[in-house]
Amino acid sequence: MKYSQWIGVAAALLLVGACFLPWTYYPSLEKDFTGFFSQDNAYGRPGKIFIFFCAIAVVLYLVPRIWAKRANMLVVAVILAFAIKCYILYTSCYTGICPEKRAGIYLVLLASAVMVGAALTPKLPVKDN
Repeated sequence: MKYSQWIGVAAALLLVGACFLPWTYYPSLEKDFTGFFSQDNAYGRPGKIFIFFCAIAVVLYLVPRIWAKRANMLVVAVILAFAIKCYILYTSCYTGICPEKRAGIYLVLLASAVMVGAALTPKLPVKDN
């Protein structure tokens, strides 16, 4: 695809932005959890990990070499797997109380899936022999 690399970069930036949005609302605590905040740091700070891997993915999207495109497939697969893990962790019910899902957690899943799609369709020039 002609613009797949730029779509991947935009999705990576969307994923980083989604880490700052509310992911879930816990009614028992009356607090919103984000990628950088959870009560007593119970769920860690997955936003830092997303920023690290998205920075690597952006660099690999922009490097026009075959090794970079192959490495990027691995990086975005890790991002997608971690996004699924965060979705399950943040939206699971505990002691009969289920959190309300907010837009941020859906944006994390959507952006990581778009990144995988963009990594699987790289634009590379074909050399004539």
